[in-house]
Amino acid sequence: VQLQASGGGLVQAGDSLRLSCAGSERTVSTYAIGWFRRAPGKEREFVASITWSGGSERYRDSVKDRFAISKDNAKNTVYLRMNSLKLEGTAVYYCAARYYADTTYKYWGQGTQVTVSS
Repeated sequence: VQLQASGGGLVQAGDSLRLSCAGSERTVSTYAIGWFRRAPGKEREFVASITWSGGSERYRDSVKDRFAISKDNAKNTVYLRMNSLKLEGTAVYYCAARYYADTTYKYWGQGTQVTVSS
């Protein structure tokens, strides 16, 4: 299982950004995919996830009205649309894969930097 996160960049507060997580063959149709982030000086935290079937999504409370996770099985890609970005959204964002029978995410991408400026 290989994952490649991309789409990060420098944006202003209030802007939108879409991150992509490209998986190796059939990864996104077989595994739950989660997005996590690590802000400077802070622990890594959960942001959003989508099940292998796409039938269920989860979000951390602080983003659930602004972020949207989606997937395209044909492209083996999961997206994280981030709207109304806030300064505290500055972090390295990682995508990860979890097999449905597992309780933890075992496979991680390399991360993409998102910087939100005022």
